Amino acid sequence: MNDCIFCKIINGDFGTEFVYENKYAVVFKDINPKAETHLLVVPRLHVESLNELDDKDILGELMLTVKAVTKELGIKSYKTLINTGKEAGQEVFHLHIHILAGRIF
Repeated sequence: MNDCIFCKIINGDFGTEFVYENKYAVVFKDINPKAETHLLVVPRLHVESLNELDDKDILGELMLTVKAVTKELGIKSYKTLINTGKEAGQEVFHLHIHILAGRIF
């Protein structure tokens, strides 16, 4: 999607630094953090929300990405969050998983 901010980030349009990346996803810092560590795990494939993701392999890879990035960064305790739909607080309509660690604001 050309107008999707996360697709633009994935394509390198903003020079966003990836904390971690693999074949399936990129991970970067949230620009409006709600915790000391607030990362976003974003699939390279544009999917609007969890409701539209039917591929169990991609869903599994996203969760494995959460495990890999937290292990690499030495984060042992964290919260994961997926907002699905506008009414649930989803602001960017490209599926993403929040990783929150440390003091939560």
